[in-house]
Amino acid sequence: MMSGFSRSWAVGLLAASALLTTSACGSGTAETGSVSGKPEVVAAFYPLQWLSEQVGGSDAQVSVLTAPGVEPHDLELGIPQVTQIKNAALTVYIKGIQPAVDDAVDPETSFDAATAVSTIPAGEHSDEDGHAEEEHEHEVAYDPHIWLDPARLATVATELGERLAAADPAHAQGYKDRAAKTADALNALDQEFAKGLTTCKTKTLVTAHEAFGYLADRYHLKQVGITLDPETEPSPTRLSEVGKLARAEGVTTIFTEALVSPKVAEVLANEVGAKTAVLDPLESKPSGDYVSAMRDNLKTLQTALGCTS
Repeated sequence: MMSGFSRSWAVGLLAASALLTTSACGSGTAETGSVSGKPEVVAAFYPLQWLSEQVGGSDAQVSVLTAPGVEPHDLELGIPQVTQIKNAALTVYIKGIQPAVDDAVDPETSFDAATAVSTIPAGEHSDEDGHAEEEHEHEVAYDPHIWLDPARLATVATELGERLAAADPAHAQGYKDRAAKTADALNALDQEFAKGLTTCKTKTLVTAHEAFGYLADRYHLKQVGITLDPETEPSPTRLSEVGKLARAEGVTTIFTEALVSPKVAEVLANEVGAKTAVLDPLESKPSGDYVSAMRDNLKTLQTALGCTS
């Protein structure tokens, strides 16, 4: 894995190369980089793409850096993507998810969605020697998976409307109106979750990796991650700890993810006499959209946790 210095140097070189290429070709593309003439909004990965499309509407051109089916944490930027970010009216990202994006954005034309909400601390496990083992690819002290709480995402929607209004004053009211409508829809989704998860046999969800901290925080659940991040193999000590907790708390389901191998979760489920089910962290585009996928998550949680609404 590149050091922070190496990543910054590489991104700088890519940006310089992109600038030279653009100058040499004499491109007539607008400063926003949009061939449509609309301001271009670059979203780092799916949830932010969905949000940007809802708020941007027909007034903005939205593109996304992370292709469907690609794990966002693994994103590497090429020259075209660095150029996209450079020319965008606004880049929407979350610091700590994708280090390459963190290094490439311009503070003057970017919006770190995590700055709009209250955050919770990043997870921490201990290895066999008792040393703290923090999420190595995250360069922030907080958990960056804020989009899995609809109420927090509603706050982000409102702030995004303000940012787009400032970037494109001619369509300011449209951005603000769509932001308000999106926030209302997300707050309604929040109420569905609150009602659906009020009465459950267990409040403990064992997940493949700790992506659901905000969902757990919002709806008074207890998240137990087998690993901190999808790229880390759990130690035998960690597997034993999670297994003991799962038995003690009557956990009947171990949650897996579409973009992460389910093997470790399946082994743990077999050992504790549980089954597995997919809980989507929405890091990539689902078959529907953000709202429908979150409703699917709610149904999965209600079944697994024995909830009665």
